[in-house]
Order: sequence, then C-alpha cells, then structure tokens
Amino acid sequence: VQLVESGGGLVQAGGSLRLSCAASGRTFGSYAMGWFRQIPGKEREFVASITWIGGNTYYVDSVKGRFTISRDNAKNTVYLQMNSLKPEDTAVYYCASKASGSYYDPMHFGSWGQGTQVTVSS
Repeated sequence: VQLVESGGGLVQAGGSLRLSCAASGRTFGSYAMGWFRQIPGKEREFVASITWIGGNTYYVDSVKGRFTISRDNAKNTVYLQMNSLKPEDTAVYYCASKASGSYYDPMHFGSWGQGTQVTVSS
C-alpha cells in the first residue's frame, strides 16, 4: 500500500488541524493504521493507531483527549484530528500501515508516507 499525508501546516497554540492519509491499493481495509511523529535528532514517536475496522483506537498519553484517529475504508483514508495543539506537538507526522504485532512500535509498521510538517507556535 502507498500512503500520502496531507493537512499539515502552521497553527497557533490551542488551534486545530486535521491530517489525512490517502492510501492506494484495494487492501487498505485489511490494515491497521497508525500515526507517528518525529522531530530532528529524535526517534520516531507513536501517536495513535486504529484497527482495520476502526473498532479500537490507541493513543500516546500526551495526546489523549486532544487527538482523534479515524478511518474511512470506503475512501481509503485515515485521519488524525488534532485539537488544543501545543508547541510540543511540532513535528513531521507520518502515517503507516501495520504489518504485524504491536500497535505502538514503528518497527511493526511496514509502509510509510512521506510525512507532513505540523508547526505549532506559542
């Protein structure tokens, strides 16, 4: 599956952004999906993931209550709604399809998008 993220940008603290990840391929609905983020010099960090039918979602503690992951399998798209953004949310955000195993470990995600920059100003 090929993935393309969009929706990043510059926003003030407290604002909102909605990231989208469009997938190609007929098997999108078979994959659990995840969002990760990375800042220069640091490891890629888990943000959120969702099972293949969207029944279960998982979040890193720092975004719980502010971010929501969702998916529309008919549109081959996964979303990350980000509210109450903070400067520490600034990063490049990546979506990925889960290959096997953990819903949190990037090593268990096989296909990755190119990333979209999110910058939150204070």
